[in-house]
Amino acid sequence: MGRITRTGNGALAGAATLALAVAAVAQAQQGPAGGPPPPSPATPVQDNELVETWNERASGGSPMGGLEVDGWSLAASMPLARSEHAVAELDGKIWVLGGYPPGRLPSNLVQIYDPAANRWSLGPRLPQPIHHMMAAAVGGRLYVIGGEIDGASTGRPEIFVAHNMVHDPAVGGWVQRAPMPTPRSGGGKAVLGGKIYVAGGRPPGGSAFEVYDPATDRWEKLPDLPTQRNHLAMAAVGGKIIVAGGRFGPGAGAERTDVVEIYDPKTRRWTRGAPLPAPRGGITGAAHAGCMFVFGGEGERTHVLGLTPSAYGYDPRADRWTRLADLPIAVHGLKGSAVIGGRIFLPGGAITLGGNTGSNVQQVYRPTMRCE
Repeated sequence: MGRITRTGNGALAGAATLALAVAAVAQAQQGPAGGPPPPSPATPVQDNELVETWNERASGGSPMGGLEVDGWSLAASMPLARSEHAVAELDGKIWVLGGYPPGRLPSNLVQIYDPAANRWSLGPRLPQPIHHMMAAAVGGRLYVIGGEIDGASTGRPEIFVAHNMVHDPAVGGWVQRAPMPTPRSGGGKAVLGGKIYVAGGRPPGGSAFEVYDPATDRWEKLPDLPTQRNHLAMAAVGGKIIVAGGRFGPGAGAERTDVVEIYDPKTRRWTRGAPLPAPRGGITGAAHAGCMFVFGGEGERTHVLGLTPSAYGYDPRADRWTRLADLPIAVHGLKGSAVIGGRIFLPGGAITLGGNTGSNVQQVYRPTMRCE
């Protein structure tokens, strides 16, 4: 059995974390030079469709390298608030794709953050508004896989899609590639050996496990994920695929799980890992220094907003989870993260149970835990 350890947080660290959270709110409300706030972040709607405009004045922020508490700091907030969006790293920049702002009307906008310049820009629009999809970069190209169109607050039934779209910066735009065998949204993804693995998703795709090879534009069905789930965390660590947590049903009130399952591509078999310290859904994961990290999510009944600020690190060598310093702001609904320069970037996410409170704060974690 695996063990659970915890790193302590003193009163001083707690106070500093609170200060960091307050700074996040302040940063999101002011312009890049600390001047007056940009126009009210209203969500314009026309014929029940989202109509968004890009505010260039809100695309920069306070410089990185300021206040850091227990490894946590802030980067420039996103100009447009998001939850249930995809996040990926491509060529040293962070891509935030689709999702929706407060009001839960899906968006097709793409926001790109450059950590070196600490500035956001607008990327190539997706072909249609979409949310709950998975994104991954391979070979200098960005792939957006699966997801959900309509649903949310559109008044129309949700449609799970099997789309597989690629963006090549040298070409521009989006090009359709071979569709995923199982349409689904809210799954997890990981890149290993130049291939993209996708696991889980909203029912009935909760057990689906498939791999895509960009070199051949082909999908392969793999042994089912033993515990069906969605809104999970997933990462590739040490040549294996780790799937952690998630929820069983499609809605925010569905039962959540602490189950951790590990796939070995060499044996094509699943095994169990030490469970998460608590059942969690709506979480996001990251891999760094041989460890898997899991952040935030739903499922904390003692939290006034039904979320958790918890952060955990998993050492696959010891099969052990370690409790890390809490997020400054509890969030859920990020489909992925980005790791650049030894830091893990978590842009946006909803701040109450359900997806109607997408935020634009960008939390950054610098882990000291190593599993190599």
